[in-house]
Amino acid sequence: MKEAVHIGTKPSSGPSLQELVDRVALGDEEAFGAVYDAVAGSVLGVVRAVLRDHAQSEEVAQEVLVEVWRTAPRYRPERGTAINWILTLAHRRAVDRVRSAEAAAARDHKAALLDRTPEFDEVTEQVEARLEREQVRRCLRTLTEIQRQAVTLAYYRGLTHRQVAEALTLPLGTVKTRLRDGLIRLRDCLGVTA
Repeated sequence: MKEAVHIGTKPSSGPSLQELVDRVALGDEEAFGAVYDAVAGSVLGVVRAVLRDHAQSEEVAQEVLVEVWRTAPRYRPERGTAINWILTLAHRRAVDRVRSAEAAAARDHKAALLDRTPEFDEVTEQVEARLEREQVRRCLRTLTEIQRQAVTLAYYRGLTHRQVAEALTLPLGTVKTRLRDGLIRLRDCLGVTA
């Protein structure tokens, strides 16, 4: 038959919660059973007030009572009553669970935002493309007139070498040489390594 546990002062009929916690600190499983019976309802109430979810509250209340078993040797009566110590553990554990859930939600939200973020920065791409075009224009101005005309007709207008030769009224061999020389100068000006 179980003894009646008194959470507050110690009447003659049974040990106080403080005495039971002292016995739990020494590894007394029977004393822990009595502590469990005496405080489980209060622990669940504190946890449920913070979490507001029945299933999570029961889980956290169990964790708190396991923590009471593990940390009973650290309890110091000069810092407060045993029930206050236990309920403080319950409140802290419940708050930790809320913070953990909020942190997980924030991580999920951040991950969802990253999934919607384009894989490249469009503004950066546009700026880089504009800078590259400006550099190509600057380098084209360093070519001779025939080289610039041949490159422009062949690579910007899509004409064949023969069509470029006809448009510039130059021999095909001369156009090919001017194109090759112009491309070499462009490559050097743009800093492209072969």
